Amino acid sequence: MASGGVILSNSFSFYQKRIVMSSRMQEKNGGASIPHVLSVAGSDSGAGAGIQADLKACAARGVYCSTVITSVTAQNTVGVQAVHAVPEDFVAQQLKSVLSDMQVDVVKTGMLPSVGVVKVLLQSLTEFSVRALVVDPVMVSTSGDVLAGPSILSTFREELLPMANIVTPNIKEASALLGGIRLETVADMRNAAELLHALGPRVVYDTGFSLGENLLQNGNVLVKGGDLPDSLDAVDIFFNGEHFYELRSSRIKTRNTHGTGCTLASCIAAELAKGSPMLTAVRVAKRYVETALEYSKDILIGNGIQGPFDHLLRLKSGSQSFHRKDAFNPSDLFLYAVTDSGMNKKWGRSMVDAVAAAIQGGATIVQLREKDAETRDFLETAKSCLAVCRSHGVPLLINDRVDVALASDADGVHVGQSDMPASVARTLLGPEKIIGVSCKTIEQAQQAWIGGADYIGSGGVYSTNTKANNPTIGLDGLKTVCSASKLPVVAIGGINASNAGTVIEMGLPNLKGVAVVSALFDRENVLAETKKLHALLMEASSSKIQ
Repeated sequence: MASGGVILSNSFSFYQKRIVMSSRMQEKNGGASIPHVLSVAGSDSGAGAGIQADLKACAARGVYCSTVITSVTAQNTVGVQAVHAVPEDFVAQQLKSVLSDMQVDVVKTGMLPSVGVVKVLLQSLTEFSVRALVVDPVMVSTSGDVLAGPSILSTFREELLPMANIVTPNIKEASALLGGIRLETVADMRNAAELLHALGPRVVYDTGFSLGENLLQNGNVLVKGGDLPDSLDAVDIFFNGEHFYELRSSRIKTRNTHGTGCTLASCIAAELAKGSPMLTAVRVAKRYVETALEYSKDILIGNGIQGPFDHLLRLKSGSQSFHRKDAFNPSDLFLYAVTDSGMNKKWGRSMVDAVAAAIQGGATIVQLREKDAETRDFLETAKSCLAVCRSHGVPLLINDRVDVALASDADGVHVGQSDMPASVARTLLGPEKIIGVSCKTIEQAQQAWIGGADYIGSGGVYSTNTKANNPTIGLDGLKTVCSASKLPVVAIGGINASNAGTVIEMGLPNLKGVAVVSALFDRENVLAETKKLHALLMEASSSKIQ
């Protein structure tokens, strides 16, 4: 068996044929290629981890997931009561059924209960090629249950890891793979990542086939530190053979952590299937798990110490607080107030007072922007501002931070081009929330529409001191984007009482309003300034060119 990559020369001709057949079928049926992950893992009767978690995670990430079940477990929130391995020949039949018919992009492994099952998988990967292999070496569950015996360790090290594009052990699994070394610090995790990389995973390129630009890279290791003792943060170490990346986030206090490892690996696989570079896939996966944990931290399923979390962010959807009462109304963009904590501090007022004054003056939607605040402080501010907005029927959006939007139950988010894509935000927030995207070009506006955004903010129209080195598009650029956009547009950037009328009077059909920062909040009297700007916009709207 060749080693060091999932695409092997003895399967190249078969893969070529399968690509041609797939293309012809798509042309015949008028269909589109769908990113596809195959999960090879065990079944969890409690549905928090294993195959069930993989299916839910891939659904949440917008990719198709097929499955090969390697074992069936009897488990719940208390623990694992029994494990029944699926016969190896039947695992082989499942693999052949899926891989011979469907164009799988990425294979993700979970629980592989025996050496025989590992060898069956490896043999299948020599016969049916895929773009990447994500190995989650499930041997010890987060609750401490042993899911695979020591006899499989040498096979993992010698045969499976060299085939992987990324391996994602938790600290217990990393320790087991490395002979029981102690992992108690972040430095230990870095050392473990380097040692694991030396074992594999790596990519040896097949000269007759290209993996594609996004996957032409060294193998990768992600050591997950969720169980790291005495750590206030959730720290993961990513190593690509050249550079270490320390991925930190606030630790979420919740019992609902069952299946986080399976979910993270499946999300990485899903993003790779969509064509993301490896580090991007890892970052998106980590943020997705954090957001789902935060959303699910208080739900109660089962009586044990470790409950499942809500991958699709729907289990609380019956509560009144989760749903907006009304669908997004483009007219809400008319006078869009974007807060600035520095300006409020300059004038000696709180964020809540500033938001209340803007709403009383006629602001029709509010975006809460906090670039430097601690997450806990930002969340508390968001909740307080939301209470004010809800009492007046005005939507509140959070700038960039989907996690804060979910935790506070804000009405949505606004993201920039360097932030989370609209498609990811829509997956995390669900269909009920508002999503806005900053766009300067027709292409960006088109992508926002495809990604499920509700509106776009186009600009900066004029230069502004709130964003350094932000290129302007001017009125012509605004007109170009508005004319091409399939979404309602709010003009942003440098807009104030001296030029807002000019923007509105352009008479662009889907230009619904203006977004302002300094014109409202860098003033002593927010209420008076908002009233003045609202009146000016009303006058311009009544006289704009039809």
